[in-house]
Amino acid sequence: VPVNEMKQFLSHVLERRKLSKVINKRENLLEKRNQHKLRIKGIQYKDLPKRNKNHLNNKAQKNFTDEGDQLFKMGVKILQQSKTQKQKAQAYIFFAKAADMGNLKAMEKMADALLFGNFGMQNITAAIQLYEFLAKEGSYKAQNALGFLSSYGIGMEYNQAKALIYYTFGSAGGSMISQMILGYRYLSGINVLQNCEVALNHYKTVADYIADKLEKSEGIPVEKVRLTERPENLSSKNEILDWDIYQYYKFLAERGDVQIQVSLGQLHLIGRKGLDQDYYKALYYFLKAAKAGSANAMAFIGKMYLEGNAAAPQNNATAFKYFSMAASKGNAIGLHGLGLLYFYGKGVPVNYAEALKYFQKAAEKGWPNAQFHLGFMYYCKCYKYSYFTRMTNALLTGSGVWKDYKLAFKYFYLASQSGQPLAIYYLAEMYATGTGVLRSCRTAVELYKGVCELGHWAEKFLTAYFAYKDGDIDSSLVQYALLAEMGYEVAQSNSAFILESKKVKILEKEKMYPMALLLWNRAASQGNAFARVKIGDYHYYGYGTKKDYQTAATHYSIAADKYHSAQAMFNLAYMYEHGLGIAKDIHLARRLYDMAAQTSPDAHIPVFFALMKLETVHVFRNILFFNFVLNGSQISLKFQISRTPMSNSCVWEAWTFFKQNFSCQQFTMRWKWSKSDNILGSYWDLFVIGLIVAVLIFLFRSHYM
Repeated sequence: VPVNEMKQFLSHVLERRKLSKVINKRENLLEKRNQHKLRIKGIQYKDLPKRNKNHLNNKAQKNFTDEGDQLFKMGVKILQQSKTQKQKAQAYIFFAKAADMGNLKAMEKMADALLFGNFGMQNITAAIQLYEFLAKEGSYKAQNALGFLSSYGIGMEYNQAKALIYYTFGSAGGSMISQMILGYRYLSGINVLQNCEVALNHYKTVADYIADKLEKSEGIPVEKVRLTERPENLSSKNEILDWDIYQYYKFLAERGDVQIQVSLGQLHLIGRKGLDQDYYKALYYFLKAAKAGSANAMAFIGKMYLEGNAAAPQNNATAFKYFSMAASKGNAIGLHGLGLLYFYGKGVPVNYAEALKYFQKAAEKGWPNAQFHLGFMYYCKCYKYSYFTRMTNALLTGSGVWKDYKLAFKYFYLASQSGQPLAIYYLAEMYATGTGVLRSCRTAVELYKGVCELGHWAEKFLTAYFAYKDGDIDSSLVQYALLAEMGYEVAQSNSAFILESKKVKILEKEKMYPMALLLWNRAASQGNAFARVKIGDYHYYGYGTKKDYQTAATHYSIAADKYHSAQAMFNLAYMYEHGLGIAKDIHLARRLYDMAAQTSPDAHIPVFFALMKLETVHVFRNILFFNFVLNGSQISLKFQISRTPMSNSCVWEAWTFFKQNFSCQQFTMRWKWSKSDNILGSYWDLFVIGLIVAVLIFLFRSHYM
C-alpha cells in the first residue's frame, strides 16, 4: 500500500465490516463542527430549535460533501496526468480521503483498486464490502462488479442466476460493461436463451457510445497479448516491445534512421506496444524525420497540430503547412489531412469538391481513414452525435456527391479491412438496418462486437499482462476474467491458462479445472484452435470432467479439419494408433503424423520419433503375428491378425510346418507377448521412444568421436 492514508481507510473498512459507519462518522463530525461554530458565537447548540439545527446540518453537510468532491476531482486530475505508477498512486491518496468523507465515486475507485489489485493492495473481501454498500446506494458499477464476482465465485457464492440479475440492474443503470456482458451472453446463449436481436440491442448501445467517443477516425490501441505464446514471439507478433529492443531502436533513431524515427514517433503518439503516450517524444522524432525529408513524418506533424495536444497546440495554419508538404510528395496521410481541412473549413474556406478530390486520392493509395470519409460522403445519413451531425449537415448542404449505398459499402468495407473503427461501425449499421445490403443480425452483432472491444476497458489487457509478468497472478486473473466475461476471446484463453497453472489463491483448487474448461470452451466457440485442442486434452486426461476419449477425439478432429492444427493432428494420430475412443487404424495414424509434420515445422521432431516408434512396433507385431502357449501336451495358438495383408492359407501352412517339425515333448515354450502393456505398463510406447532416442544419441556420439 503506497500511503498511510490509504492504509487507514482500508483498515477501518476491514475492522468495522460495515461501511455504513463511515456515514455515521460523517454525521457526528458535522454535528461537532456546528457545535464548535456556535460556541464561538456564544450560542448553545442544544438550545437551538429543531428547524435551525436542520438548517445548520444541511449547510455543514453541503460543505462536507463539497470538500469530498474537490478531493475526488483532484485525484481524477492527477490520475489523468499521470504516466508512472508512482504518480497514479498519489491520486489514490485523494480518493482515499474523499471516500472517507462518504464520496461514492471515490469509494468506487477504491473498491476497483481493491478488486483488481492496483499497487499491490488486492483485497477481495474489502472490495465486496464496498461494492455491497455502493449497490444499495444505486451504483451501477457496483452492481456490475458483484455480478462478475458471482459469475466466477470469487469471494462470493458461485451463482449464475444472481450474476444475471446484477448485470441486468447494472445495464439499466448505464453500465457499458454490463451491456457488453449481456450482449455476449445472449449472442452465445450463456445461461440465457440465445437471442441475436437482444444481443444486437445490447451491443449497439455500447457501439454507439464508443463511436461517439472516437476522435474523428482514430481508434483506441489495444494490445492483446496471448499468455500461451512463447515469450520470444511477443515482440515478433507486434504485441509488446521489449525494453532492450526499444533502446536499440532509440540508438538507431539517434543515428539518423528515418524509418525508425517515424515508427517511434507513431508509437509515442498513441501509446502502442506497452509504451506510454508521450506527445513531446512523438513530436521530437517526427521533426527529426521531417527534417530528413520523410513525408510520413510531415503528415503526422500536421495531424498533431490539427488535433492539438500539449506538445503541439492546435494550429490550423501549421497543420495546413505540413499536410501540404506531405501531399506534394504524394503522401496519403497528407492528402487525407488536406481533405479534412477543406471539409471542415479549418484554416481554409469550406470546399467540398476539394475535400472529395483529396479523399479520393488518399483512398486510392489505400489510406483507411480516407476510405472511411469517402464512404461516409456516399452514405450521408444523419446521427445524433455532434461529430456526425456536423458532417451530415455539411453534406446535406452540398458535398458534391449523391447517396450511393453500394459505393458507401465498398469504401466502408475497404477501410474495415485495415481495422478502421468507424468504418466497422457503419458496416454494422448497414447490416443491422438492411441499408444497401441484405439484413443480417449475426453479421451486425459481430461487427458491433468488434467496435465495442475498442472501449477504454481494453486497457486492462496491458495492466493484466504486466501484473502476470511481475508475478501478481491473482490480480492478473481478475482483470483477464472480467475481460473474458465481456466476450474477449484472448482474455478467455489467458484466464483459462492462468487457472490451469493452479497458482491462483483467490479461488479453490477444485474449482480451477472446471472453470478453465468453461473458459476454453468459450474461447473455442470464438474460433481459437488452441482452445479447441485444450478441450480435447481436458477430456483425454479427465481434467475438470470425466475421461472421455471419444469426446477428446471429436474435438481434435474439429481442430485438425477446421483449423489445420498440427497438435490436433498429432494427438488424433496417436489415438488412431492405439485405438483410443476410435477404431484402431495404423495407416490413418501414419497419414495424420505426416500431415502434422507438413503443417508445422515444430512438429518434425516429435513426428519423427512417433513414426519410428510406430514402425518399430509394427514390424515386431508383423514378425510375431501369433502368440502361443504350450501347456503339457496341449498347444493353444492365438493369432494376432495385423493390418498387413496376409492370406489365411499362408497362416495355415506356417502352422502345419510348425506341427510337423516340433512336438511338445521336444520343445516347451512359454512366450508372453500378448500385449506390451503386460511388460512395461500403459506407457510402454514412451519407453520405446526413449530407447530409440538413446540409440540415436549413442550412434551420433560414436560417429562424432
